[in-house]
Amino acid sequence: MSGRPPFPGATSISRLTVYDWPAPDGAGLVGSGTPHLHTASSEGYVVIGGEGAVQTLGKDGYAEHRLFPGVTVWFTPGVVHRLVNDGDLEILVVMSNAGLPEAGDAVLTFPEEVLADRAAYRAAAALPDQSQSGPDDPRVAEAARRRRDLALAGYAKLRDRVDAEGGAGLAGLHAAAGRLVADRVPAWQAIVRSGVERSTAGTVSALAALATGGAGHLADAAVAAQQERPGPARYGMCGRLRTWPL
Repeated sequence: MSGRPPFPGATSISRLTVYDWPAPDGAGLVGSGTPHLHTASSEGYVVIGGEGAVQTLGKDGYAEHRLFPGVTVWFTPGVVHRLVNDGDLEILVVMSNAGLPEAGDAVLTFPEEVLADRAAYRAAAALPDQSQSGPDDPRVAEAARRRRDLALAGYAKLRDRVDAEGGAGLAGLHAAAGRLVADRVPAWQAIVRSGVERSTAGTVSALAALATGGAGHLADAAVAAQQERPGPARYGMCGRLRTWPL
């Protein structure tokens, strides 16, 4: 192995401070994030501060999972999740398939008419360029809040449908999500080949060697370290994010 070794499991991590913006439906004592799902990546929350909950819509219907320090919750692609903040909620987020979420592996629960039109969806999901903005640029904050509230409008109807139909009520959203991301899949496949597939292949190769007493790969052992990306926390879907370039 040459260069810096990859982060374990081709995962990514970020530190999330959940929005303290009050939600239109009153959920959370302080605020709420933006409900969404991932189409190919699993996500995990390790709570490191504050209190709140994550609401989920999945094959078993609606659930709410309380969050406080020491709790870990994770979910697979297709589960709609919405964070609610009861006070200073801070989370270490672990994502599979490092690079895919940043490349668009997330679909927000916008109303059906927005989900039906790829151009309208992407316009509604976009935020102003944050690389040139200050730490509290009001234009970015307003766009992020407007995006959140539009997703909550769709989420309210989606939750009613799931309450009535169970997990089957997600079928329309799942179909729309597949259509919305289809054109991005070739780029995603390249990311997965260079990330998680390469990491897994390395493990498979090492085990095959070890099974016969070989350990030559251990001579390539390496250590890496990385600080957070500098600059202000970015506006994400659920809150302000600090990330590591892993």
